[in-house]
Amino acid sequence: MSTASRATGGADLTTRTAAELAEQIHAGEVTSVEVTQAHLDRIAESDGEIHAFLHVAGDKALEAAERVDADLAAGKAPASALAGVPLALKDVFTTTDMPTTCASKILEGWVSPYDATVTTRLRAAGIPILGKTNMDEFAMGSSTENSAYGPTRNPWDTTRIPGGSGGGSAAALAAYQAPLAIGTDTGGSIRQPAAVTATVGTKPTYGTVSRFGLVACASSLDQGGPCGRTVLDTALLHEVIAGHDPRDSTSRKVAVPAVVAAAREGARGDLSGLKVGVVKELHSDSYQPGVLESFDAAVAVLKELGAEVIEVSCPHFEYALSAYYLVMPSEVSSNLARFDAMRYGLRVDDDGRHSAEQVMAATRAAGFGPEVKRRIMIGTYALSAGYYDEYYGQALKVRTLITRDFDQAYQQVDVLVSPTSPFTPWKLGEKVDDPLAMYLSDLCTLPTNLAGHPAMSVPSGLSKDDGMPVGFQIMAPALADDRLYRVGTAYEAARGAIA
Repeated sequence: MSTASRATGGADLTTRTAAELAEQIHAGEVTSVEVTQAHLDRIAESDGEIHAFLHVAGDKALEAAERVDADLAAGKAPASALAGVPLALKDVFTTTDMPTTCASKILEGWVSPYDATVTTRLRAAGIPILGKTNMDEFAMGSSTENSAYGPTRNPWDTTRIPGGSGGGSAAALAAYQAPLAIGTDTGGSIRQPAAVTATVGTKPTYGTVSRFGLVACASSLDQGGPCGRTVLDTALLHEVIAGHDPRDSTSRKVAVPAVVAAAREGARGDLSGLKVGVVKELHSDSYQPGVLESFDAAVAVLKELGAEVIEVSCPHFEYALSAYYLVMPSEVSSNLARFDAMRYGLRVDDDGRHSAEQVMAATRAAGFGPEVKRRIMIGTYALSAGYYDEYYGQALKVRTLITRDFDQAYQQVDVLVSPTSPFTPWKLGEKVDDPLAMYLSDLCTLPTNLAGHPAMSVPSGLSKDDGMPVGFQIMAPALADDRLYRVGTAYEAARGAIA
């Protein structure tokens, strides 16, 4: 790791797990203010190099921590299992007391008049929000190099990318700037950054974490989710943010899966009776050798824990990349039409001499970055008259076939596994001019987004190719998020610490 990261161990508050910190805060062994200040100090010390944060809200975070400490001192029960433990929030969730920019110049300095539901639930749970993390602009990218405010660097090697689009949240965890973080996952934007930073990230079942106040990229794919350094920490955060929200029309009226109980059960290390499917189509010789070696070793661990492992075929997964990069840009084209310079955000050439159309065109030209423009154009073309059925319509059919592949696979097994990403983190700038090469990093994560199913990335060690982190992906059927946590915790405990 670079000097911007920190070795674990000792009494340093920033190296403890969120579960440990919560227990110590609630027992009166340490205060939330002390924990929050320690992480703010860590951000001040390291973020000049890492650039995980776009906005740090030190005063607001400490005020929230003080309220937690006052309530505990008055004998009140903690507001949640994580009350007092600070968190980093991806800058795609609206906040009334901090800017929400989506890492775009078109929203520079914009402060929302309302909180996202996820933000509201974090506040109600007594979780101090340290600030807003960097990301690829409007969540479009796999490296956090598409941020209008500069890239985030991977704490394991600051010459490398931290993944994307949620690289800021993952890097904040890996650099010990925050014990918890929130990300969003449209095609792998929680899991791929987790994989390349040796952290844990979960994409919950679509519709189980509210999207109200999550600035939309692709509405049928976007899903907020929890990030942490351990599976248990991630489970604890999952239970805080999940649940039905009447303000989100896609929110499911279902009980939150018992993910914390599942994580604690998995810690016992017994996977007897569990059937695990290795997806043949997500295990290719084109993947980096060290990634495949790490994956095969992880599968061997599951066998040692008592799981039955079989190979399954999901033949339509090979079309997931093509389908995704039609569905997602089409929804982007629709969603980003709201940034028109008329109501809020950036406004260019508004001097009384230009028409509304000219102001709109100039603002979008200046405010959107190259990747956002690329996806808007692809999506607009795919939705245009004469091409809708040929492109978007066909992609929706493929999406259905991928969902059927999952359904058939889950008739044979309880969970599916694959590498999270075919590659370890590459060098900054290495793939910026080759969008297709960048898109290939999402090969393993895209199918679950298209199906709306849950998936998790857990660290599986360091690649022998370059010493960089590798992620192990666990997938489960819709609303079976608890299976991820049982398997993830069992594997994590058996794997041991990452060097």
